Formats: sequence, C-alpha cells, structure tokens
Amino acid sequence: MAPTKPTVAVTRKIPEAGLVMVREATETRLWEEELPPSPEQLAALLRGCDGALTLLTDDITGDVLDREPQLKVVSNFAVGYDNVDVPAATARGVAVCNTPDVLTETTADFAWALLMAAARRVVEGVDYVRAGKWKTWGPTLLLGRDLTGATLGIVGFGRIGREVAKRARGFDMRVLAYDTYQDPEVARSLGVTYRPLDELLREADFVTLHVALTPETQQLIGARELKLMKREAILVNAARGPVVDTDALTDALRDGTIGGAALDVTDPEPLPADHPLVFLPNAVVVPHMASATVATRDRMAETAARNLLAVLRGEQPPHIVNPEVLERANG
Repeated sequence: MAPTKPTVAVTRKIPEAGLVMVREATETRLWEEELPPSPEQLAALLRGCDGALTLLTDDITGDVLDREPQLKVVSNFAVGYDNVDVPAATARGVAVCNTPDVLTETTADFAWALLMAAARRVVEGVDYVRAGKWKTWGPTLLLGRDLTGATLGIVGFGRIGREVAKRARGFDMRVLAYDTYQDPEVARSLGVTYRPLDELLREADFVTLHVALTPETQQLIGARELKLMKREAILVNAARGPVVDTDALTDALRDGTIGGAALDVTDPEPLPADHPLVFLPNAVVVPHMASATVATRDRMAETAARNLLAVLRGEQPPHIVNPEVLERANG
C-alpha cells in the first residue's frame, strides 16, 4: 500500500513550474479563482492540511493556526511575509518560508522603469497621444527631469536597494542610502554615501523605497517627510504600500510639495479605481507588478514549492524565516 501523501492548500494558481512539483508530491487543494479567498474560504481551504502555499493576500494569524494544529509549514510566494504572524507560527511549531533572492534583479529593474517613467512623463505622453492631442512637436511639451548627474536616494539598502544603486552608475548619479544597518564596505564598493533619512530626503532628486514592512517602517514617509523633499523630487515605492501615508502623498502631489510619484504598491491595495491618486497626472500607479516576468515568477513558484515540500519531508528548506522551529523539532 502506497504511503499517504500530505495534504496541502495552494491559495492561488501559481506558475506550473512550481505547481506541478506540489501536485506530484501531495494531495493538492488549489484555489482557482482570480480573487484571493475570503477569511471563511481560506479557513475551509486549510482545514485538515499539513501545509499551505500562500500569498501576501492571505492572513495567517494565530487564530488561523489554532484551528489547524496539524499544519507544519506556511510557504509564502513572496519575499515578504507580513501576512503571516511569525511569532505565533514559531510558538506553534509551524515553519514559515519565503522566496528571497529570486526577484532581486527583476524588482530593481522595475524600480528603474517606474523612476524613468515618472521622470520623463511617459504615461502622460501615452495618454496625450491616445487623447488625440498630439498635433505638432513643441519646445515645452511634457518637459521632464534628467537622470544623468542627479542625486538618487535609496531608502532601504538591502539586496534590492544595492541592485538599484548598481544601475545608477550608468547614469553617473550621486547615490545616497539610508538603512538602520550600515555596511561601509558595500557602500564604498558601489560609490554610495550613507545619510540619515531626513538629510537624504532633503538632498535627493529621486527617492526610491526598498524597506521591509515593519512597525518601524509603517508610514515611514508621511507629510513631514514629504515636506523635506525637493519640490521637483520624485518618489518611487517598490517596497510595501503602507510604508507611505497615502493621504499625505496625495496631498503632496496635488499641491506641488513634490514633483511626482511612481508606485508599484499602494495602501490600500488594490487602490480603488476612483481614488484621487489614479487621476493625478504626476502619479504613476501600477498593480504590484515589479516581479512580473515569466522567469522570475517561475523561480518564485519553484522556490515556494521546494520550501513547502522540504518541510513536509522533514528536510531543511532553501529559505526559512524561523529556523528555530526546525532546530527545536530536530532536538
């Protein structure tokens, strides 16, 4: 008689590169709808499962874990894991895994796409043509900002922030960085100067955010911080939506406190189609797509699947947020 396969929940349809791995090794319950499951639907999906492959939209709280004491692993299809109560999971012996490294370069590339789109008013130009307004070339039409020789401020100088800094060298930019942890050797190798946050905001022509979402970074950029920035400065957020105070940013863009913003993430997310930010000409808002390349999403799916299956087999997963759970289990 063949051994019983573990039962796992996959809370959204992920790329086949990872999904096929999960299906071959487990009894898989897949949520196939486009929208994420509601809390009630998530509870039903997780019932009796040994593992779960989740997204940032799935709140895995202590209460959720208490209802499923047999759950061994929550494998997030994301670098972030702020949707999971990690201390609660650790206390209950549940491994929490994520997918770092695989989307670093892709996210840095997209942060630059956002920065350049805002600086050179690309979206406004597309809208201008589509609206039939393009009648002739004009000397003052849609004037933007130069990147070459400008000052770039990187808030959060981890993996992604460092890749952003590497790309800035091609534009001969002066690069400043803010991070609570400083690595002088890395900064020196990349030609980057650390600055306190307030100083960085005052000096930078472009500010790009790459911090994790923590209690300390919640609304890190609010009305006070926006007023410190140059009036022509552009803010890019490719981190997490709640790092920025949405209402304060809307006001700052509307009254000209700063020049523009380009957002891959928002708060709330998704941003309602009738939100004022959507209609501001100096705001570029896209639907959380920084890692959206075929190769990157395949790698994320494979990594999330490997993490999930490794824990279920009693093995060390490639990436685990709370390794003490496995250390404790292994004695």
